[in-house]
Amino acid sequence: MPTEPRPTETLTRLRRWLLWIFLGGSLGTTAELFLLDHTEGFWQWTPIVLLGAAVLATLWTQIAGSIWSQRVVSGVLVVVTLSGLVGTFQHYRGNLEFELEIFPSLAGWELFWRTLKGATPTLAPGAMILLGLLGLLAQSRRLGWGKAEGTRNKAGAGTKEGE
Repeated sequence: MPTEPRPTETLTRLRRWLLWIFLGGSLGTTAELFLLDHTEGFWQWTPIVLLGAAVLATLWTQIAGSIWSQRVVSGVLVVVTLSGLVGTFQHYRGNLEFELEIFPSLAGWELFWRTLKGATPTLAPGAMILLGLLGLLAQSRRLGWGKAEGTRNKAGAGTKEGE
């Protein structure tokens, strides 16, 4: 009868899968943005550049594992996540302006729903939020999250409160 893997082995495998899903999702989303010609101006290039930076920083961290690479990747992934919020707002605002230009008397729920369902996919930038969070979860061990209770840091100090 096969034995159950230890929790640390399971967590390591899960993080490895999260890393591959993050990398695949980032590359796929970048390809999709190019296929959609999402390349007109600064704001449309932003997700492409950020996803490229996130992939490179993640690979750097996997290879080097230095404190600097870990800080860079966490910073880039936070910016990727925040860019999804900004992109959602921009898509919504663009649709809103379009709807009001076509139907100036529109208001309330009807305006809201027409704006959400507009020509620009309002919720598409949410993929950036998901990818940023997924990348952070995949890096969680390297970023020092989820250390076992009572483990010691490099200086030998305990991480439990009161040690």
